[in-house]
Amino acid sequence: MSQPPAQPALTPQFCFSSLALREFLRLSRSAIDDSITQNLNALVTPSASGFDPASTHQRGTGAAFSSRGGRVDGARCAAFKDKVLFPTWQARSDVLHYCAAVATSPDPDDPSAALREAEAERDRERVIDERLDPYSARFFPTEARTERLAALLRMEKGVENIVRARTWAVVRERCDPAGGGFGGGEEAWEAALGKWRAQRHGQQNGP
Repeated sequence: MSQPPAQPALTPQFCFSSLALREFLRLSRSAIDDSITQNLNALVTPSASGFDPASTHQRGTGAAFSSRGGRVDGARCAAFKDKVLFPTWQARSDVLHYCAAVATSPDPDDPSAALREAEAERDRERVIDERLDPYSARFFPTEARTERLAALLRMEKGVENIVRARTWAVVRERCDPAGGGFGGGEEAWEAALGKWRAQRHGQQNGP
């Protein structure tokens, strides 16, 4: 299994770098979600000492490792879910939530602020006569970088929901609820992730 990228330092500069933001999300999805079938196939022969997130780097071949594969023991799936899948999803959620806050916060350092002010001034001075020029009333100001970031985040959140639903469907199909307590059933990924977050929060705040 390819290791997902480490969560980047959360700064406004990172969020405003659309290339860096999109690359982190792409690499994270590629390592875990886009390879979910192969990652689950690798759990069929886990480490003898128990689940090791690094143990899934070896992917099996042959009839036992078809494109969909067979059932994977529920306990092994649960360990993969708790130690690899959900932490990876959470890292992406943290990035998206942080950048969403940046997109809705004041941005006094926006380098395009002066340009937009100049555009607004020119627009106020324009003479609009739609009888002579039906397009004279049109005005397309330069977008603030917070607006561009918000648009990017809306798109990426939509992609994230699709990716997670697809991944979770494969996990539920492949993981055997009778094999050790995975208990996927028909539970939606949002509910399963919410339970994991609550459990982690309880562990962090336990005695």
